[in-house]
Amino acid sequence: MTHELEETFANGIATLTLNRPASRNSLTHEILSGLAKAMPRLAQDPAVRLVVLTGKGGAFCAGGDVKGFAQRANDTANAPSFEHSAQMLRDRMQVSQWLHEMPKPTLAVIAGPAAGAGLSLALACDMRIASDDAKLTTAFSKVGLSGDFGGSYFLNHIVGAAKAREMYFTAQVILGKEAARIGLVHRAVPADQLTQAAEAWAQELAALPTIAVGYMKRNLNAAMRNPLSDVLDLEATHMMRTFETQDHKSAAQAFVEKRAPQFQGR
Repeated sequence: MTHELEETFANGIATLTLNRPASRNSLTHEILSGLAKAMPRLAQDPAVRLVVLTGKGGAFCAGGDVKGFAQRANDTANAPSFEHSAQMLRDRMQVSQWLHEMPKPTLAVIAGPAAGAGLSLALACDMRIASDDAKLTTAFSKVGLSGDFGGSYFLNHIVGAAKAREMYFTAQVILGKEAARIGLVHRAVPADQLTQAAEAWAQELAALPTIAVGYMKRNLNAAMRNPLSDVLDLEATHMMRTFETQDHKSAAQAFVEKRAPQFQGR
């Protein structure tokens, strides 16, 4: 990993921590490159049962580096072409797709501000836990931008089209407690309890039958955009594949023996 992006691994949980607390973990080329390299590797590693994304210094991620935006806007002589810039951004945004589609659960732990692309990355995760006082906002309209990293897609599906438009147009700030009420995050807890609550939930998620969860994600993602007949086809195929897993076989035996299953992600 890089200095600006830390990676740790323990008990099946890979944690990626944005490490620019002085700038509220705003995104840089170094962070995005590190995430882009880490995602496919973690997705393919059978030892990884859960990926956690979080930030240091009481913040999640303030989004893009607005100071850097201003510098680039004034440096027209060295600016890359429109097509090159758009393709570079599109390549970086693949991180959101990895978080959303990798065949294992992903969890965003939001200790403080999650704004702009930072909010989009949190929304790309399967699960989100925040402190009661965390501040979540799209932020883009405040700096005259339209938004990136999949936020428009995720918000439409998470809070609905009407609320998504309100959040994008007005860049309203939503506190963690309210975010939990409207379904923007799954859980909100007092700030001094966030670390403990996030660790407990991470352990719970990492103990799930990982292969089955991966197929669940494929089914659920397909159901967001495909007709029922296609989803039924996928469900049938994936159900038969999970019947073959060791996790299913051991869980079925545990059921017969009236004891709790112990999943191994196999």
